[in-house]
Amino acid sequence: MKDDLSVRMILSVFEKIQDHGEHEEGRHVLEGVTGFTDHDGYTVFLEGYNVKLRTGFHNTYHLDYDSERAFENFVKKLKYIDQNYD
Repeated sequence: MKDDLSVRMILSVFEKIQDHGEHEEGRHVLEGVTGFTDHDGYTVFLEGYNVKLRTGFHNTYHLDYDSERAFENFVKKLKYIDQNYD
């Protein structure tokens, strides 16, 4: 399932969350996933379904989650956002 994630898709989902999500305290939320950046905009964060994802330089990302099920639900939701929002 981790192979299903790419930085390209992560950034695409982030952009769609920014465009279509509801603005809440400097962050945007869409379909239960929150997207935001750090103060300089270089690091993108996506959080939801008990999963935290952080993208960094050189097309890398870091995931933090407690269960495989939480991770799978998170990835399914990212794919849904990517496929169903322009």
